[in-house]
Amino acid sequence: MTVETSTLTERRKAATERDIAAAAAALFAEQSVAGVTAEQIAVRAGVSVRTFYRYFARKEDAVAPILSFGARRWQEAFAQVGERSLREQVPAVIRAQLAEGSPAEGDPSLGEGLELETMLGVLRGLDDDTAMRDVWLRVNDDSERRLREILQERGVTVWESRLIAAVATAAIRVGLEQWAADPEGPRPAVRAVDAFQVMSQGLRGLD
Repeated sequence: MTVETSTLTERRKAATERDIAAAAAALFAEQSVAGVTAEQIAVRAGVSVRTFYRYFARKEDAVAPILSFGARRWQEAFAQVGERSLREQVPAVIRAQLAEGSPAEGDPSLGEGLELETMLGVLRGLDDDTAMRDVWLRVNDDSERRLREILQERGVTVWESRLIAAVATAAIRVGLEQWAADPEGPRPAVRAVDAFQVMSQGLRGLD
């Protein structure tokens, strides 16, 4: 197999994965996680059930690529903060990433982002579906680990980087989860910033 052929194959695999992920997220939002089957996701994505299971072990796993994409956008934005005060910049990054129409929602034409209203449908399944919560917490844990690396690259100590990464990641997670539980209240960006400000009091390494 040539390099060109290998690259084309990888692109096709990535495209199929994105199609399945987008189909799963849309169906979860429309019907609930519990009400959707792997077979329905496969039909919506235009693939066979066998192909679905080549990519994902469970229906809940299918949204992991989209959730991970959002996490990477958050990490990239965080990495661009530079030497400015983290106490001021972390809330600013959270607001930008969770704002409606923000880059965090991705490019719908690519099927990579997860719009906030679709995210709402996915997150509503967390309390009742342990597999969905497992995926959600795994993506958050991966994001927190990467955030620690970014902080250490800017000179924050290992101990302080663990604390800051944990608080920043938890603030976004809690903000989104609380919004899913009470969508009529404040928007997720407001909730996440509030959570960060409460949890970050007394944290060193932010100034």
